[in-house]
Amino acid sequence: MTTRRTALLASGAVLTALAFTMPIHAQDRAPETPPAMSPGTITPPSVEQSPRPQSEAEFLALSAVQAIEKRDGGPDGLNAVIALNPNWYQETRDASRTRTMLRGRTVLVKDNIETRELPTTAGSLSLKDNRTGRDAPLIANIRRNGGVILGKTNLSEWANIRSNDSTSGWSAVGGLTRNPHAIDRNSCGSSSGSGAAVAAGFAWGAIGTETNGSITCPASINGVVGFKPSVGIVSRTHVVPISSTQDTAGPMTKIVFDAALLLTAMAGEDPADSATLTAQNRTNYASGLSNFSLEGVRIGVMRNQIGNRDDVRDIFTQSLADLERAGAVLVDVEFEVNNQMFADSFTVLLFELREGMNAYLESIPAIGGTGDETDSDVAPRSLADLIAFNEANAETEMRWFDQGLFLVAEQTTDREAYEKARENAVRIAGKETLDVLLANNNVDFLVAPTRGPAWVSDLVVGDNFNSSIGFGSPAAIAGYPHLTVPMGAVEGLPVGISFFGAKWDDHAVLKLGAAYEKVRTADLPTPSFERWKPAD
Repeated sequence: MTTRRTALLASGAVLTALAFTMPIHAQDRAPETPPAMSPGTITPPSVEQSPRPQSEAEFLALSAVQAIEKRDGGPDGLNAVIALNPNWYQETRDASRTRTMLRGRTVLVKDNIETRELPTTAGSLSLKDNRTGRDAPLIANIRRNGGVILGKTNLSEWANIRSNDSTSGWSAVGGLTRNPHAIDRNSCGSSSGSGAAVAAGFAWGAIGTETNGSITCPASINGVVGFKPSVGIVSRTHVVPISSTQDTAGPMTKIVFDAALLLTAMAGEDPADSATLTAQNRTNYASGLSNFSLEGVRIGVMRNQIGNRDDVRDIFTQSLADLERAGAVLVDVEFEVNNQMFADSFTVLLFELREGMNAYLESIPAIGGTGDETDSDVAPRSLADLIAFNEANAETEMRWFDQGLFLVAEQTTDREAYEKARENAVRIAGKETLDVLLANNNVDFLVAPTRGPAWVSDLVVGDNFNSSIGFGSPAAIAGYPHLTVPMGAVEGLPVGISFFGAKWDDHAVLKLGAAYEKVRTADLPTPSFERWKPAD
């Protein structure tokens, strides 16, 4: 586990401070980035080897490499980055000279999304050599629009669908991702490495994936912006799956404008993903953000989803006051949650995990082998193969938690029950919850805290979520947009505010988030890269 990662990232302090300065523009800046990798060694260019940066993009890429080298490895490192593109520097230079949308901005990618130059592991040793040579369509779109794929981020193994007793942010390939605001605290999952990396300045932006909270939770807890778009805006082809109903990739950045820009670059139709063919209102999501007015905007405040922490309530109340002072009309929203959607959604995830994982594993090339015709295909080809691999490698894969969800998913085969559960879950979450709340209260958006502050990471005991805070599940289950934006901190630990809208109202939700950023009065914390201490 740690040996492979150390080999990939331990390149030494080869990049010293550069005597080169250039302006950084708040809404049009180029990337921050990680180091370069090849499967076993990293050889980023030294100061002597590197040409003098000739663009803002090159300068920020080099600066980000320095940050990775300083902060990601070692006993107190973040473990946010699994692997890096060996051609990051040249690709940054080339892209920065184009007139494309991103012009050399650097992007880290969650390691369940395929990129042509790196393995796609989903954090599991069973896929540590899974080099497909393919770009997922969303990655191809980013490259086409001038983005530079800097590397892969750590994640909760198998996107946190293996066990109910997992510790978010841990994978057998990457170890435990640490929160840059307090390295003994959790970074949430499953897009833990993406959230931590953006907060730490390892990249201009990162891609996460979400089935239920896996973009928004790590974004909130690491103090960055995270956007889960409507399902269908972004292709899921060549992304290690959980659920065809709920899965989507989405951007994680420092500010809302950057998230909107990255979403614009990665979105698009894909004939291999039918959900993308039904998407509506696909647009330039970064347009109109700077001049969106909160005056008269009606926002439903979900009071019962604020949770049981007074400190989170106080920060959220301050955020509401900011919105109201800018002209927003706040409407208290109270309702009874129909818990049947959660049970039905769980059935959907288990059934679709088995079917989707089997199809994905069948699509990947052979891994390793001796070259002999009878021994060349050692890739896992089914969920059953993964279960067998974990059992055979229990010391490394199952030291900290089991594979109970894999075992249940393998036995979830009743299609009639699945189809009924899917219809119920999507209907209840969408039409009977979010749509009803928006319509009956005559509001354009809904708002709630995203999550509470980060908990202490504990591999033995597992996660310690405060389930009383937030309301992200209905948007995840129904495939509606969900944006989280930093709103302050509890004792130096970030917390976010969530904005929800109707299906396909992604652009409007992003506009709202950008408007909130401009009027936010709370101070935001800066990563300490140390263990948590009480605030002064």
